[in-house]
Amino acid sequence: MTGSVPAPLVRSALFVPASSERFLRSAERCAADALILDLEDGVADSSRADARRTANAFISARPEHGSPMIFARINPLTAGQVDADLDAVVHPALGAVLLPKLSGPEDVVELDRKLSWHEGKGGLRHGSIRIWPLIETPAAISHVDSIAIASDRVAFLGGAIADGGDLVSSLRIEVGGDGSESLYLRSRLLIAARSAGIANPITGLCTDLDDLDGLEHAALAGRRLGYEGMMVIHPSHVPIVNRVFSPSAEAVTDARRVLEVLDAADQDGSGTVRLDGRMIDAAMGESARLVVERDARVRTMQPQDGDR
Repeated sequence: MTGSVPAPLVRSALFVPASSERFLRSAERCAADALILDLEDGVADSSRADARRTANAFISARPEHGSPMIFARINPLTAGQVDADLDAVVHPALGAVLLPKLSGPEDVVELDRKLSWHEGKGGLRHGSIRIWPLIETPAAISHVDSIAIASDRVAFLGGAIADGGDLVSSLRIEVGGDGSESLYLRSRLLIAARSAGIANPITGLCTDLDDLDGLEHAALAGRRLGYEGMMVIHPSHVPIVNRVFSPSAEAVTDARRVLEVLDAADQDGSGTVRLDGRMIDAAMGESARLVVERDARVRTMQPQDGDR
C-alpha cells in the first residue's frame, strides 16, 4: 500500500548510527539506495540527544528526492521518545520512518497519526513520509497481515533475520547452515507484503562483515524468495547487494526475447510459443515484463559505483 505516488525502488538500505557525523558523510558515498539514520539500537542511551541533533543537521542539508534516499529508524513507541525523534527527522528529504519492535497494527496507526501531525507542523504534504514496520517480535509475526494493511503509508516491510537480532533472540532460533531455520519467517513476511500490495519487501541482514560470500548467498536466497532488497550494516556490503537485486544483462536479454516471441505469437493468434526448448505463455510474459521494468528503473536511478 503506497498511496498515489509509486514507492521508490530500494535494493540496499544501509544502517548508519545517527550519532556519528563522520559515518553519515562516509555513507553518502557508498552507493546505497537508502541510508537509514539509526536513532535506536545503533546509538547509546547517553547519545540519543546528540544523535537527534546530528540527524537533524544532516537531513536538513539534503534536497528533497535526493540520492541516496534518507530513512530514519526511530525508537519504539513504548520508549516515549517518538515525538522527539520525529521532531528531529521529519523534513521534505525524509522518505520513510522505520518503526521497530511493534506488536500489532495499532502501533502503525499511532505512528501514522503522529506523522500527520509532524507533517502539518513542518508544512509537508500529508502522507509524504512512508512507514516501514520492522517485524522483530513474535507478536508482530502473528499480526503481520494486519500490520501490512494498517496504513496507506506502509511501503516497505521486513525484519532482520540475523544472528543476535531481536526476532531471532525472542524465538530462540539458532542461525546458521542453509537458512532453513528462518525460511518460514522470511516467507511469512513476504506473503503478507505481497498480499497487501507492498512494493518493497526487504530482507536482511548479515552481521559477519568479512564474509562476503555468505552475504551474496543470503542476498541471492532473498531475491529468489521474492524480496526486492536487503538491509546492510556496512558499506562494503552495498555493491554486492545492489548487484544481486539488479537484473543481470543475461536476464534482461532473455526477458526481452520472451516478450518479442509472445508478441509475435499473439499477432499469429497463438497463446503459447516455444523458445529455446521452453514453452512460453502469458504468465511467463508477465515475469519477463517485470524484469524489463525493474532494469529500466535501476537504469534511471542516479549512477552509483558498484551497482552493475
